[in-house]
Amino acid sequence: MKKEVTIIVNGTPFQVEKELITYDEVVTLAFLDYPQHPERTYSVTYKRGHGNKPEGILSPKTNVQVKDGMEFKVKHTGQS
Repeated sequence: MKKEVTIIVNGTPFQVEKELITYDEVVTLAFLDYPQHPERTYSVTYKRGHGNKPEGILSPKTNVQVKDGMEFKVKHTGQS
């Protein structure tokens, strides 16, 4: 059974029951209409991650291991 952890996306806490989270999943938590607009691009950064990679950038088609209290910032990059 997977452990439930709390992650913070743009200041809002979310409960997730997974070890890895994808770019698409993080952006969808921040912008609920993202799945209907896959042409939009966002920058996703994180901090308070696991020891080997405590902060970084989450790119499209990638994922990152989640940790309780991990923080994500998602910003629209202005391209459409």
